[in-house]
Amino acid sequence: MAEDRAGVVVYWRPGCPYCMNLRLRLRFTKLEYTEVNIRRDPEAAAFVRSVADGNETVPTVTVGGKAMVNPSKGQVMEAVRAQAPGAGT
Repeated sequence: MAEDRAGVVVYWRPGCPYCMNLRLRLRFTKLEYTEVNIRRDPEAAAFVRSVADGNETVPTVTVGGKAMVNPSKGQVMEAVRAQAPGAGT
């Protein structure tokens, strides 16, 4: 199940400029994370809707099981420090 994915997960979809921006910024960090394209994973899309008021708002990021909708790189990194310090920040 999508919400059972461990560590840091970035849910995204093609053509989303906010996703592209966050994914690009995260690539310049040492953070270990998984990317999930919600257009190819119906369970992931359903998970995003469940945490985004029924919308497929991306990027949505989970850190240690806690979801953040459209976070900044700084918010992701702060959540990693607090929730999943072993993720390689």
